[in-house]
Amino acid sequence: MNKLRIVVSFITLTFLIAIILRTDVSALGQSLSRTSWVVVAICLALVQVQVVLSALRWRFTSRRLGHDIAPLKAIREYYVASFLNQTLPGGVGGDAIRAWRMRGNEPGGWRQPAKAVIFERLSGQIAFFILAIVGIIVWPLVTTTDFGQQLRHYLLFAGALLLVAAFALSLAKPKWAAESALHEGLAEVFVRRGAWVVQSITSMSVLMTYVIIFFIAAAATGSHLPWVACLTIIPFCLVAMLIPTGFGGWGTREAAAMALWPLLGAAPVDGLAASITYGWLSLLGTAPGAIFLAASALKRRPSHA
Repeated sequence: MNKLRIVVSFITLTFLIAIILRTDVSALGQSLSRTSWVVVAICLALVQVQVVLSALRWRFTSRRLGHDIAPLKAIREYYVASFLNQTLPGGVGGDAIRAWRMRGNEPGGWRQPAKAVIFERLSGQIAFFILAIVGIIVWPLVTTTDFGQQLRHYLLFAGALLLVAAFALSLAKPKWAAESALHEGLAEVFVRRGAWVVQSITSMSVLMTYVIIFFIAAAATGSHLPWVACLTIIPFCLVAMLIPTGFGGWGTREAAAMALWPLLGAAPVDGLAASITYGWLSLLGTAPGAIFLAASALKRRPSHA
């Protein structure tokens, strides 16, 4: 399975390169060059907010499952996981390593950390799909384009969204799904003692940072999108990143952007430029994870007199 995931990831990366080569490279270059340092600074700051809020959500989830994580440790480990998710094949390797690094020494000490990671990611994915469903509902009411002419494309992406949702839920299903402990864990993490309030606030806040960064990247590269893009095409592009192929959503996100941008009257190359800008800003924003990972490796390295 791991070999297949690596092969699929490189195929997706090749697909992205093919997309870029088939576009107007000069126009793409002009769009990418418009990004200012102010935009870079704002987006990088938003990525830090995104990582910190996600780490606190993970810490809350883990505490509800009986394992407390120090706040700074949770933030550090989330930086590492976020960086690895964007650089390892499949897009979920960082989460697996996050669970492994939090394991205990007792037999089966990986189960609780793995469950916490799965539930934490599930919380974020639920927020993604809720926003995408809201976009499906409100699109005919707020868009100024001829929705009748776009109906076929619209339904195609709605169907693709449902397929991605089903696939994501199948991945999130733990091996111990038959145990009653799973239901207790879900209730404790998502329902009891106001957990749903904490999960909703943190997940929607994290999601808003994703959407705002993408919207800013689009504006910076020349896409003058209306605000409705934050409810419609941008969530679809973000959902495409959840498909566990490629590296950090590269390829699937760009393909979705190029297909969706014309639905709001923008050019496909503008969607490609916005997606690429979003991608490298997100990767750069998680770069502290590489520093934390290197520091951890050096700390464990044996010293010789």
